[in-house]
Amino acid sequence: MAAIQDLISQIENPELRERIGREVDKLVKQKKFGLVFEEHLPECTPLYDIPVKKGAKVALKTGKVSDFYTVLKIADGKALCLHQDRSTTSEFAVEDLVCVAEFGEPIYPYLKPLDTVCNAPDSDLWHTLIEADNYHALQLLEYLYAGKVDCIYIDPPYNTGARDWKYNNDYVDNADTYRHSKWLSMMQKRLRLAKKLLNPQDSVLIVTIDEKEYLHLGCLLEEMFPEANMQMISSVINPYGTQRLNEFSRNDEYIFFLMIGTAKPAGVVNADAPEQSYWKTFRRGDLASRRGQPKGGKAQFYPIYVENATRKILYVGDPIAPNVDRNSVPSMQGCTTVFPLRDDGTEMNWCVRPEAARELLKKGYIKAGNINPKTQQLYPILYLRSGTIDDINSGKLIVDGYSDDNSIVAHYEEQKEQMPQTNWRIKEHSARDYGSNLIRSIFKDKRFTFPKSLYAVKDCIYLFAKTKKNALIVDFFAGSGTTLHAVNLLNAEDGGHRRCIMVTNNEVSDAEAKEMKARGLNPGDEDWEKLGIARYVTWPRTVCSIEGHDVNGAPLKGKYLGSDRPMADGFKANAAFFKLGFLDKTKVSLGRQFKEMLPTLWMKAGAHGPCPTVEEGVPSMLILPENRMAILNDENQFSTFAAELAGHPEIEVVYLVTDYEAGFVSMSAALEGRQTYQLYRDYLDNFRINAGRNAR
Repeated sequence: MAAIQDLISQIENPELRERIGREVDKLVKQKKFGLVFEEHLPECTPLYDIPVKKGAKVALKTGKVSDFYTVLKIADGKALCLHQDRSTTSEFAVEDLVCVAEFGEPIYPYLKPLDTVCNAPDSDLWHTLIEADNYHALQLLEYLYAGKVDCIYIDPPYNTGARDWKYNNDYVDNADTYRHSKWLSMMQKRLRLAKKLLNPQDSVLIVTIDEKEYLHLGCLLEEMFPEANMQMISSVINPYGTQRLNEFSRNDEYIFFLMIGTAKPAGVVNADAPEQSYWKTFRRGDLASRRGQPKGGKAQFYPIYVENATRKILYVGDPIAPNVDRNSVPSMQGCTTVFPLRDDGTEMNWCVRPEAARELLKKGYIKAGNINPKTQQLYPILYLRSGTIDDINSGKLIVDGYSDDNSIVAHYEEQKEQMPQTNWRIKEHSARDYGSNLIRSIFKDKRFTFPKSLYAVKDCIYLFAKTKKNALIVDFFAGSGTTLHAVNLLNAEDGGHRRCIMVTNNEVSDAEAKEMKARGLNPGDEDWEKLGIARYVTWPRTVCSIEGHDVNGAPLKGKYLGSDRPMADGFKANAAFFKLGFLDKTKVSLGRQFKEMLPTLWMKAGAHGPCPTVEEGVPSMLILPENRMAILNDENQFSTFAAELAGHPEIEVVYLVTDYEAGFVSMSAALEGRQTYQLYRDYLDNFRINAGRNAR
């Protein structure tokens, strides 16, 4: 609205200005339906590893990142800068400035290797952690994996009003008038990119949230994913409750599941279900199926005679016409006549016709339950549904014998799975017991507040990756790194080969930031960065959980729930840690940043095997069977390159460096059966074209 008011004030004709102003006021006062928020709120990010030079967009390290300047010239360590409103120029020390990118501007990202952990040298499975603002990381992931991601699990900041999340590199608190709009604007920008990653045929987006934003988030998700089947789960994550002044004690959170394409949750074994759960109620339940209604079915209201002494069904009677009083039906000596009645006396129908019920009776597939004198239907009648009978025929449900009433006694060879319910009260989902206490055992101190339960995250992912042993799973609000830990545990339990990509920034807490600023430190300084979440929490947890020790090197104590797996055993897994940086597009197009580009090409090819490295310089070609990829830098060497490739059918992805479209098409045709990409045009065009589109 501020922008509209500014435009109105520029109208010279006072009468026209007043009329337009009145009409706009009417529109503002109209009741709005759906989600309304300031979508245009700008967002910027500091680029600490980009050198400050003439023409760069910069901000003061100690100022607001959205208050930026353009560098006019640099001399003697000083930069003359023009303010963004073009009204004033100022001179600053270059060391006090940081380059800034507005979201939507073209950027050319690369991955700078920081560290690796390899606990499975014989495996080609490599997870990745990327230290970055997640918006720019998502732009890179779109280039790498558009339409290929099976599951995105995110736990975004909850916008509680505490200074616990940032917008434009500044903490947002309860006094911020635009707190909700900023949060929604931040989420919308990232979800727009995330949607492009998901496989449109079969994938899921999982988002956790609390009561402060769940209504807003639900509306946003419905608006952005109209094609998805969306459900919200309530999950108890704090059985002890969080006390709040004059408010209910909170003990749960909400989980949105957006199921795209054919995605659906897997069944789970309900350990608390009774052993005889295969017996189901024989009386129809919905009122539309009551006696005399079209949906009730014909000839499905009839008496069933239960012998009182043995509780055995002796006989199934004939259907009764709708106009006949049930009390006029003859009784049988020593038996109770049972009709399908609701507790309020409403006459319903049985599930099948009498001839089908008699067949069930012969086979022991129908019986009378325990007597209940308080109900209209004295004996509940139970039966086996067609699916259960199919389980008997297939051998899943084993018949052990027959009861005195001639009904079967059976058991499932394996516990039968059921569809999960929408309210979760699972003790293993306690964030304190299996989140905070778990990472405290790794760090021996309190480095991270409110981590998710390892088992809560694993259960969410399991529901949609149970049968996808090679699923690609992304978390771009990685926090303490629970998602990768959960994926490793799931792989260890079922022999899966699922790969996880995590993204997190390297922010420090509000208190740590104030303390370090008092010491004269700024973001980007080594002493500052080493305390950031990516380097101080997420990556150390990844290394320790994979190798099975705490940060001091001592073996982890205890076992993982459900699998009886010692935590000290770690996981047969590998992971690479990168920092997102930005390249000069001119140098990229000239092939001068091949070394910097190599990790990106490795990830695009599927991140198989350890990330390759090269010394300075550009080799004419690289044949990398372990990474299932190859790169040709000198197209004049294509014949030799193609001959070597012929001996490596395992290589799936080939990068061809050429400026000529015709040359690329010709070489691709000669390499039929492999996925080819034209460098560096494919890379540069992607970020140039997508920048403005992603900002909208």
